[in-house]
Amino acid sequence: MQAAAEVFFEQGYAATKIDAIIDRVGGSKRTIYNEFGNKEGLFLALVVENVDKVLSAFPIGEIGTRELRETLTAFGQHLMAVYMSHTLLGIYRIAITEANRFPELVKSFYEQGPGRATSQLAGILEDARNREEIRADDCERAAGHFVGMIRGNLHLQVVLGLRPPPSGEEMQQEVVFAVEAFLRGVLPSSDK
Repeated sequence: MQAAAEVFFEQGYAATKIDAIIDRVGGSKRTIYNEFGNKEGLFLALVVENVDKVLSAFPIGEIGTRELRETLTAFGQHLMAVYMSHTLLGIYRIAITEANRFPELVKSFYEQGPGRATSQLAGILEDARNREEIRADDCERAAGHFVGMIRGNLHLQVVLGLRPPPSGEEMQQEVVFAVEAFLRGVLPSSDK
């Protein structure tokens, strides 16, 4: 997977050939095709692997026992770390550059990546709403806003190469600010 990511990032999705990946790691086309189906399957496996890193940090059974602020902070920190990882930055760059030529690939990227993370967070918010910890008419939309706050302009600046990825401390500060701003928007009036 790492070799595939490097080739995709160096050559772009369209220019990447399975043979170039095999040249890096050895093996055969048959093995790659058996494992991933095709180049698109290999690219999506990279996406899923990175999203799984974020989502696996939140075993469903433990979520209900955490305070919402703690859950959002942990979710945001994991999400920020993945968004700023070399691999996901490369995946985002590919998705942006290939959107017009490969719309189905980009749609799958969104569904398996950002869309999946947003849906899991929406479930967390729905549970909090059911416990009357928050007020939110549309938890899916609220989750999308939270994810957008985490990604924000900082992520865009890094994707565009305008700045290097932030330090761990800077990422933590961004997440704390996003959690506080988000909670001010969804907490019941008496809790603000």
